[in-house]
Amino acid sequence: MASAKATTQARSTTSPKPDAIAKPARPKGARRTTPSPETLAALGPDRLIGLILGETARNPTFKKLVTAALASLQGPDAVAAMIDRRLTALESAQGYIDWQKRRAFAADLNATVTVILNELRPLDAGAALERLKRFLDGADSVLNRVDDSTGAVQGVYERATEAFVAIAAALSPAEAARVAAGLVGPFTADPFGPLGTLLTEMVPTLDPDTLSEIDTALAQAASGLAKAGKARSQADHRHIAARGQILRQRQVIADRRNDADAYIALEREIAPGQEDRLSIAQRLLAAGRAQEALDWIRREQEAGLRIVTRADLIAGFDPRGPDRARKALEIEILDALGRREEAQALRWALFERDLDAPMLRAYLAKLPDFEDEEALLRALDHAEAYGNPHRALAFLVGWPDLPRAAGLVEEKRKVWLGEHYSVLAPAAEALAQDHPLAATILYRRLLDGILESGRSAAYAHGARYLLELDGLADRLAAGAIDPSPAAYRERLRRDHGRKHAFWGLLRD
Repeated sequence: MASAKATTQARSTTSPKPDAIAKPARPKGARRTTPSPETLAALGPDRLIGLILGETARNPTFKKLVTAALASLQGPDAVAAMIDRRLTALESAQGYIDWQKRRAFAADLNATVTVILNELRPLDAGAALERLKRFLDGADSVLNRVDDSTGAVQGVYERATEAFVAIAAALSPAEAARVAAGLVGPFTADPFGPLGTLLTEMVPTLDPDTLSEIDTALAQAASGLAKAGKARSQADHRHIAARGQILRQRQVIADRRNDADAYIALEREIAPGQEDRLSIAQRLLAAGRAQEALDWIRREQEAGLRIVTRADLIAGFDPRGPDRARKALEIEILDALGRREEAQALRWALFERDLDAPMLRAYLAKLPDFEDEEALLRALDHAEAYGNPHRALAFLVGWPDLPRAAGLVEEKRKVWLGEHYSVLAPAAEALAQDHPLAATILYRRLLDGILESGRSAAYAHGARYLLELDGLADRLAAGAIDPSPAAYRERLRRDHGRKHAFWGLLRD
């Protein structure tokens, strides 16, 4: 027994522990398994050929790419013939592509574009452009028979459009203009169609000296379409819309040629009596015709209909924006004319009217030394007395002048509305460090607004506001606010104790 025990002990001292067992060394010359030119070259041509053939049997899209690569060895005609067969099939197809087949269909379309770009373009750029144009010409037909709720198929056509413009831009200026001229007919027939979009994308890339022929063709097409006015039929509506797009395209050409007069003439034709004064004045100023620009920007104009979309509202649409843009350009024009005092007076007027901080900063920057401090004090006094206290608070916090902002909050305790959270929340956060009373007033108004209106979606914000109030309570002087922090909490419990979703956030 002793001998066996000794043997066991000897084995336990000489045998390595499982954790200590060394991993087998990587054989010399071993390579990584990530595919790369180096790692794939090590497989050798026979192994790679086998892998490629196996994938072509499983993947029709991959097979198309391999077939096109082989066709390119025979020259551009072989690749073009292969592409033409696929385009003919697309043009004659009528079956509906549902969501189950959409992914494979989009992959097949994308492979067609890839073949045009990777195999045909290096051999014959002109032939590649012709095939892309034909592919895009069939976009409407294809999109009308496919469930493209994800936008995958539309994305393929957008890729083809970008590729067409890029290939054309690499041509000589004369050749690129010739390609663009060939798109005038499709554009005038359907400015919003896929081929019409091509011309819109190409014109800004063309040499200005090559645009005369295109502009002339567009002018002739516009003259044959109905002018804006009372439309009598659906066809009239289409003609009016097409004519407007053609004229806008001619304005792009005018800009490319730096021809302000042509741009203005077209604007008068597009919207007689309702011309875009801002765009006209911008171009005249850029052309060094500041006095004419001033005349245009100051012209009286009837207020037109402005349709505000949901996207505008989400982006924070400001109805004062267009007027501010015109006034800002007028100031720029006055500066260009050397009429400094008029420009300064307009800057101050815009600040006084809207508490426009950028205008005030520009106004102060233009003042002589030592005059800016007095002007700033006058501006801040005006902001404090401004008729809209919420806008005044936003200005003072943003400037920033936090002591004045705190004074305004404390002076007008009853006017703050929780619905203006975009102003009150950042103001409370900015004031919390050095002005706890003002921050408390604002946080209470924010919280009251949420709970009184039962906005459950904002309960998480309300819980955070209450925690902020708890943190501010110890920094308030006794009797600084009524009700006291404890009494305010008790009132919340009494009035809103049944809002369990809110109080549950605090327990968590």
